[in-house]
Order: sequence, then C-alpha cells, then structure tokens
Amino acid sequence: MGLVKEGAATGHALLVILAGDTSCTSVMPRNPSITQVLQCLPDSLDRLGMCGSELKTSEGPTLDMQLESLEKRQAANGEINWVTAVFMGLFHVGAVAALFFFTWKALFVAMFLWWVSGSLGIGMSYHRLLTHRGYKTPKWVEYFLTVCATLALEGGPIFWVATHRIHHQFSDQDGDPHSPIEGKWWAHMGWILMGKSMHHDTTTLARYVPDLAKDKFHVWITKYHYVPMIVLGVILLAIGGLPFLMWGIFVRTVVGLHATWLVNSATHSWGTRRFATRDLSTNSWWVALLTFGEGWHNNHHAHPTAAQHGFTWYEVDVNWYGIWALKQLGLAWDVKRVRLADLENGLAAAPNGRLVTAAMPEVMAAGD
Repeated sequence: MGLVKEGAATGHALLVILAGDTSCTSVMPRNPSITQVLQCLPDSLDRLGMCGSELKTSEGPTLDMQLESLEKRQAANGEINWVTAVFMGLFHVGAVAALFFFTWKALFVAMFLWWVSGSLGIGMSYHRLLTHRGYKTPKWVEYFLTVCATLALEGGPIFWVATHRIHHQFSDQDGDPHSPIEGKWWAHMGWILMGKSMHHDTTTLARYVPDLAKDKFHVWITKYHYVPMIVLGVILLAIGGLPFLMWGIFVRTVVGLHATWLVNSATHSWGTRRFATRDLSTNSWWVALLTFGEGWHNNHHAHPTAAQHGFTWYEVDVNWYGIWALKQLGLAWDVKRVRLADLENGLAAAPNGRLVTAAMPEVMAAGD
C-alpha cells in the first residue's frame, strides 16, 4: 500500500481489509440490519490472502461466548436509542450549566483531559492503533491508551472499532453507518441517536473485530467503559469541586464528541482532496486542529493503515507526534508511514486513490 514500515516487518493481517480493500463495492441496498453488509467480507479476505470461510468459523464458539456479555438491545431503524439520547442530552445540559462555574483552573483541566481523551485515547488508541494497527505497542501501553479513550464517552473499543471498520469497508455507500449522503445531521450525530449502528450483534462483532474479541481486557473494558469516567468524575469533584467536575467532565466531553463527529460529517462534506478516493473524504485543516490531526481525512482514506495522517510539515498532526514520541521511547514499533515524495515520484502504490497533481476543488456531499 505504499507504506514504509519503521521497525519489524509484518503488520496485523486483519487491518488490511478493514481499511484498505475497497474492491468490494457491490453492496446490497440498505437493510434494517447492518449485519448484511458482511456478505462481501469473505471475498475481500480471500483476495488479501485471508480465508473468509476460516474467519467465519475459526474460534467461533469461543468468540461468541466472549461477546455474549456485550449484546445490547438493538433499536429498529427510525427508533430512538433512548439511553444514549438521554445521556447525550444530560451532558449537553451539563456543559451549558458549567458556564456558571467557570474558573481558569477548571478550563485548563478540561483542556488537558480533552487531549488525554481525544488524542491519546480516540486518535492514537481507538483509531490508529486498535482499528487500523498503524503501529504496535506493549500491551500495557495499548490498555492505558484504551482507558484514555473511554473518557471520551464514545463507548468501548469493540463497538467503536467495529463501526469504524465497517465505515471504511463501505465508505459513502450503502452500509456506511454515518455517511453525509444520508444527511449531514445523520452523519454528525443522528446515526448515534437512532437505529442500530452503535449496537452491533455478536455475529458482526466476531467478524469485524476478532482480534479485540479474543482479548479479555478489551471485552471487559467494552462492557464497563463508563467506569473510568465515573472514577475521573469523583476525583475531579474531590480535588476541585463543581468547577472541575463540570468543566472536566461535561464541557470537555461535549466538545470532544462534536469534534469527533465533525470527522464523519464535515470531512465527508467540505474540504480539499489530495487523493481521488472512491468516497467523499476530504482534508480539513480546522477539523484537524479540533481532533489533534484526524481532519486530514482524505489522506487517511487513501492510506488507512498509515500512522501519520498529516503528510506535509504544515498538516499539523498532534496524534502522530504522540506516536513518534512513543517510538523514540521504545514504546512503539512497526510504525507505518506514507512518504508523499515517494507517491509523487511513482515509487509507492496508491491503490485506494491516485494522487492528483493539482488540488481538487472543494467538494460538497449530498444530503441536507
């Protein structure tokens, strides 16, 4: 995929499907159960040297047993996920109420925790490490970063990773959980509040996240992903009273959620395109600033397993700087990168989207 590996030679075989094979484009019409998009998965795996039939059966009973505890009631299409909706509403009310408890210390605490949850957590852990396996770390580092991610209130790693891998397999096509083709509101947060996209059944989980499903820690933290947030809230209340609690939990979480959701909505709607990918992904400098580097989304869709999303010096990518720091400390290896110069000189392949010589005009996705 035109990737330069820094360190050991091999990567995780599963990541490629998820993130690089875009040949399975003949997708059935949207169905109330997103599980049906899995029909294309075995063929994709076979083309990548992984036997799809083996993935369906290997360790199936074991994975099913481990994942049974994660099974949640699925809302029907058009039905509101009331638990999610209520908590989202309460957090937004809390964020507004926090304005009456402002202190500078509370603001700085919130900013620090935004980085912990959004950069160390969502960007470096859930996205670039667990979903795409863009680099490797010791297990204790992986687990620490995963706990940081749970503080973002975006659920546990198994559901998050499964949803994102499905997104890459069917980006801006039928089966994509959050494409702006369904409407920008849907792509931003409607998909979370309604329908089944956030509550996959065990069959979907076992087939899209077999790597995480075999890890007892990831199964446990997915089931109890709310525990770190509760512990953090108690600590903040104890050391800083209501200002720390309101800003460090409510304001910080709401800002972080909307920043993440902008990657789904804004960077598939407006921006510039360096690569002619099959989807609507764009690069957005302002979303990149709000998400510590996740806004270089067209770069990412063209080279999904690359740990670095900002391909030039001016494409600020704080999440990459964190991964680079881990590598310097000997805590990250097999770091996958894309050299833009290699792409420009034809020295590296770009199977997910050719490099365009001139910046393509800003694009606008279909939808409301």
